[in-house]
Order: sequence, then C-alpha cells, then structure tokens
Amino acid sequence: MSRLLALTATALTLAVASPGHAQTAAPAAPAFDEALAKSTGADDHGMRSYVLVILKTGPTKVPAGPERDTMFKGHMANITRLSQAGKLVLAGPFQSDGSDGWRGLFVFAVPDVEEAKQLVATDPVIQKGEMIAEYHKWYGSAGVMLIPEAHKKLAKQSF
Repeated sequence: MSRLLALTATALTLAVASPGHAQTAAPAAPAFDEALAKSTGADDHGMRSYVLVILKTGPTKVPAGPERDTMFKGHMANITRLSQAGKLVLAGPFQSDGSDGWRGLFVFAVPDVEEAKQLVATDPVIQKGEMIAEYHKWYGSAGVMLIPEAHKKLAKQSF
C-alpha cells in the first residue's frame, strides 16, 4: 500500500509541479480556462476522479515465442484502442525487474471500478493470465486528461 501511496503522490506532484528553477517572486495567479476545465472534467480544484489499475504478475507466464509476441502486440493494440476511445489516459510499465510482481499501470477516466474492470478484461495479458489487475479509485489532476494528445506530439514512433 505504501508503494501505491508513493506512486499517487509522485503522479500528483508531476502533474502539478512547475518545471525549471526556484522563483523569487510570488507566482501570478493561473489563468483559469473554463473550456479546458470542462473538457477535462475538472472540478473547482482542477481535479477529477479516475480508476488507477496496477498490473501485477499473473498465475500463467506465457513462454517466449510467437504466442507471447502476439499477446503483447494485442496488449499494445488494446491500449491504443482504449486511449483513442478516451477511456485510458495513462499507461506504462514499471521500470524494474518485475521481481516484486509489479508490471505496469493504467489510469482510466471512468466513473467507477466496475467499468474499469470491464475494460481491463479486454486485454490479452489479462485474458491469458500473464497479468492480474488491482483497482483503486484515484483523485488526481484533471490535467492527466491532456496526456494522450500531448504524447502524440512527443512520440516519433508507436508500439
């Protein structure tokens, strides 16, 4: 649970932190953009609810070879499909050796865990048992909703 709290704190800090150097004067009040707030589902604090999904090692490791390759191609295609549908706003693997069982995460812009479970069930890594999912309601910056469009401008290649 402490790792989940650390991840949440880090994600929130990254979402709202200002890059650069320390400021000597008090920062100007941010310019509120009502249209942007509405389009991202922001509340009065610029926040919204999400479902955070932690992907962990499942009971069935698919051995290296064509079946595993196909499974992960399907996993990436599913991520793309869910992102394009506006449901999945953040996804990625953890950069560890996986010995702790933590493999990756999804952040869904859906109202409840049940909908997230239905969406995750469409993923080949879940269907094959390579990974299992753990679900948590998360309250974070509505700015997370802007990640998919920003990412398109940053990536030279897709998976």
